[in-house]
Amino acid sequence: MRHTSRPFRTSAYKPGLAWFATLGSAWVFALVTLGAFTTSIGAGMAFPDWPLSNGSLNPDGWLSNLAMFAEHSHRLSAGLMSTITLFLAAWLWRAESRQWLRALGCTAIALILIQALVGGLRVLLERHQIAMIETSVGRLFAMLHACLAQIFVCTLAAIAAACSRSWIEPARVSTDHTENRVRTLGIVCCLLLLTQLAIAAVMRHSFAGLAIPTFPRSTTTGAWLPEVWNFRVAIQFAHRAMALLIILAIAWLAVSLLRASEIARGFKLSGFGLVGLLGLQIYLGASVVWSGRNPYLATAHVVVGTVMLSGTFLLTWWLHRDAIETVATKTSVVVNQQTHAGELSHV
Repeated sequence: MRHTSRPFRTSAYKPGLAWFATLGSAWVFALVTLGAFTTSIGAGMAFPDWPLSNGSLNPDGWLSNLAMFAEHSHRLSAGLMSTITLFLAAWLWRAESRQWLRALGCTAIALILIQALVGGLRVLLERHQIAMIETSVGRLFAMLHACLAQIFVCTLAAIAAACSRSWIEPARVSTDHTENRVRTLGIVCCLLLLTQLAIAAVMRHSFAGLAIPTFPRSTTTGAWLPEVWNFRVAIQFAHRAMALLIILAIAWLAVSLLRASEIARGFKLSGFGLVGLLGLQIYLGASVVWSGRNPYLATAHVVVGTVMLSGTFLLTWWLHRDAIETVATKTSVVVNQQTHAGELSHV
């Protein structure tokens, strides 16, 4: 007898799954912090091998040497993150009836496996230099590694949100057309932040953090534009120019949230939160330059940038909640109808 239904799968709120998804979305920030600190102190090549560290899971001296501690802790935390992600995806596949959410869990697995591979190639290919752009193949993979990390953070945040009681049992369904403009603006802000973090990744791994050693102006004589241009100066200046666009976009989003009459108060307050994070991020960015690139300030700058992206993404994701569930429900109905028709044709 062929079984076509899986009664153990439901879309109801599951406290255990919700809390575990939240744990995963929180732990990823520990991974980002360790990765940012490793880069900030230049410890990405503390071990020349991968996946082991000096051929061991417990290399000699890693607890007493800061560079070795940063890099090996990053690798261990990545291993734990992989385990959490695999378990989360399996739990979703077993218990969750929403096909799109199960697919999102599989996407998270794909991302963490790709991240592991890219991180390994960053180490193994460091010795191969590209003279034309004065960098190594390994550092190119390091840039990609940093960018994929931001997408992975957002993926886990999306899963955690979709597993929450507030998502599954919403208080209302909004039809306010004002929200359409806010949703679009949220997407724009997410794209700008993702682009900024990609620029920052290129800048950090190109050693361009102090290519312009003054802030807010670009020269010691007070000029806004650099006097001498090269790749490192250009990528540093692009980082500053993109920051101005993000300031305008986040401010516009916050004002739009306040003026949208049908948007819940929590969303309006989140606009203030994003503005506060933006102010902190600007201060940290300036402090990195003023301090001559203090590694702790540089790490904090990266982490707050990730928090800003994930916060903006979560806000936008929540604003699209009704559309996501509606489209997913219609798609599921069509797939089930096609499956049922196929089964009848074989009777």
